[in-house]
Amino acid sequence: MNRFHRPSLSRRRFLAGSAAVGISLKLPKAAFAEGGKVNFYNWDTYIGETTIEEFEDSSGIEVQYDLFADNAELFAKMRGGNPGYDLIVPTNNYVEQMIEADMLLPLDHSKIPNMKNIDPAFLDTAFDPGRKFSLPYMWGTIGIGYRISAVENPPTSWKELLESDTYAGRIALMSEPTTVLQMAMKAQGHSLNDWSDENIAAAEAMLIAQKPRITSFAPDNGQDLLLAGEVDVAMEWNGDILQIMEEDDDIGYALPDEGGLLWEDTLCIPTGAKNIENAHVLINYLLDAEVGAKIAEYVYYATPNAAAKALMESDYTDNPAIFPSDEAMQKSESATFPGQERMRKIDEAWTRVKAAG
Repeated sequence: MNRFHRPSLSRRRFLAGSAAVGISLKLPKAAFAEGGKVNFYNWDTYIGETTIEEFEDSSGIEVQYDLFADNAELFAKMRGGNPGYDLIVPTNNYVEQMIEADMLLPLDHSKIPNMKNIDPAFLDTAFDPGRKFSLPYMWGTIGIGYRISAVENPPTSWKELLESDTYAGRIALMSEPTTVLQMAMKAQGHSLNDWSDENIAAAEAMLIAQKPRITSFAPDNGQDLLLAGEVDVAMEWNGDILQIMEEDDDIGYALPDEGGLLWEDTLCIPTGAKNIENAHVLINYLLDAEVGAKIAEYVYYATPNAAAKALMESDYTDNPAIFPSDEAMQKSESATFPGQERMRKIDEAWTRVKAAG
């Protein structure tokens, strides 16, 4: 259930030498370090290969690093009461939900001087005005990964996955209920945030009708199925597909004409955190320009860290699968939290989709 496929390290361009992205090997000392521990709960392999070790060496703070597979797992773990985490990485719509549920602590911006490195476009958001509870970590899109040799043309519509029989038995969708229903709504010409009863019902019906043609509702491993040749098209995170594109040149990625989903993963301190000072130290470290560039080079998602992006080569900064065109961005949408009542209806619809024959 990995968010990232991890092939051999030899394909990581950064490991050929830090000069490839203009990064020195001397990493910054963490400010405000006080020793002790910090408990970090993150997506699987969603960090530079040596980031944790280098932070520990720099700060003297020991990191307990635990992994989750998706936002639903993270939210379920935290909803029953914080089991001991100091730093978590929820996606934007879950941040909104967690703020509403009083599950996040306000950040002390004075202890995060590396906020200056963040692109100003990310410093104020609808889901967290003024970035009171969250700071941006990575961002990207959800679109369609595909095997080039198996498709006549790159997919141009979500309907090719959600309505057509063109790829019957060769389709992987994500397993996250909200996202899959949202893409069905996009396929039907609706906003992915228009959770009317009619739109939920229509999206549910579309998925139930298509279900016999779907190979898998993949638990965050659609890229692995695509790489292994078990499917020809997959609804996936762009970074997942970009990573397997590096080891298989028969893989492509497309944002459908209806647009995709824009997401932002964030750094947050959960309510009940015990090592709040050290959590701020780690956040500040992750927002350092050189550290951020090394992370972005490794995970291959779009960084909101302008100072880090400035250190990257053009094959990263000019890649439209990482940084979509203005036209693609205008057609795509960020998810907002629909409210608890809508979430209940979404979950009920998804239960019926999964139970359908």
